[in-house]
Amino acid sequence: MTATGTRERTTDWFDLNARGTTPAREIQAGVTTFAAMAYILAVNPGVLADAGMPRPALVTVTALSAALATSIMALLANYPLAMAPGMGINAFFTYTICVGARIPWQQALGMVCVNGLVFLLLSLSGVRERIVRALPVSLTQAITGGIGLFIAFIGLRNGGLVVDSPATLVTHGDFTAGGAVLCLFGLATTAILVARRVRGAIVVGIVVATLVGLAVPDGGGGRLTALPGTLMSLPASPAPVVLQLDFGFLRSSETFFRVLPLILTLLLVDMFDNIGTLVGVARRAGLLDADGNLPRVGRVLVADSLAAILSALLGTSTVVSYVESASGVEAGGRTGLTGLTTAACFLLALFFTPLILAVPAAATAPALIIVGVFMLQAVAEIRMQDVVTAVPAVLTLLGIPLLFSVADGIGLGLIASAVLALGSGRPRELTIAGYAIAGVFLLQFFKVFPFG
Repeated sequence: MTATGTRERTTDWFDLNARGTTPAREIQAGVTTFAAMAYILAVNPGVLADAGMPRPALVTVTALSAALATSIMALLANYPLAMAPGMGINAFFTYTICVGARIPWQQALGMVCVNGLVFLLLSLSGVRERIVRALPVSLTQAITGGIGLFIAFIGLRNGGLVVDSPATLVTHGDFTAGGAVLCLFGLATTAILVARRVRGAIVVGIVVATLVGLAVPDGGGGRLTALPGTLMSLPASPAPVVLQLDFGFLRSSETFFRVLPLILTLLLVDMFDNIGTLVGVARRAGLLDADGNLPRVGRVLVADSLAAILSALLGTSTVVSYVESASGVEAGGRTGLTGLTTAACFLLALFFTPLILAVPAAATAPALIIVGVFMLQAVAEIRMQDVVTAVPAVLTLLGIPLLFSVADGIGLGLIASAVLALGSGRPRELTIAGYAIAGVFLLQFFKVFPFG
């Protein structure tokens, strides 16, 4: 087949002409999207490794899950949406489910799979959108901001800038230590690059900090960044985590009710993360119709659900749509060809695993902090003048990082919403589904079916 014939087939398949784009522009947009979100290849394994999972295998499954899920979205929905293991959800997976509730990571993967299956049923039945509407918009904005604070706090901790204190719970670390110095340098560099609108700023910040780490002592006679023996290699085997999910929590009603709030939180965070990203990126791409609705939204939600199931099977936390897709949209991406290009870049990155593993935690910590800042911007839209809105929002914002639990923070805010809606004579502030979800969290808080 000639090159011209191939271009024509591609144009017809992705409907490039109707969306006013070209193959070259789509490919450029796909590379741009990858550059903006490639940091996840180093950050996600670092977060999930704290749950006891092997880091080399996590690099492989992070890339594979991103490539496969993005391809599913591209081929099924024909949108320029890239997907990868979600920031915030991976922190919830590690620090709330595995560390906080002391649940083995294999069972946590099983919970992710159950979440995906329920997600698929809700998407096919149309219930998913109704559940999203069950919570006040202000609370969903607070959840996004609270997760942002949580991620930023983890970044500060990983960079040695925040440490525990018996007197004040937390305090500042030793800013003269190698890790803290590198984190501060990386944070300043990344923030400046973002402020100057440099494409792929977070990735560039990680690379620069990693290179500087070659000269920064680690306190043990070595350097923070250790040069790998080789720059390229075959991908690390994903076998240690692939198909390792365990459904032991379903063996009895007692264990199921212990993890129910966690599964519910996975659902809620996944829903709001994906819906918010989807609408935001689609609006910037001009893909919404005259009524502000997204065409083929059913296909998008099904692709989302399949990606969640896929992530559990491969051995990582839930895969979600990435807001960094907007960078590809700004570069002209309008179709699934952008996504396929991004997926190809993730697969190519697999052969540079030694370089990814050489990145120190202090170099990825600034990425966590900056991503947290981006997520916290949602708080600006909350109506703080209304106490019925402000109190639940603030409790959610504070609860997620201070309780070190996305689940507990959401529960605290939702219960406050229900109490204030009823107590202020404004019961319609919350839907019946919202009251029901608040009731589930209330039962959990009062140890009716505690987890931990």
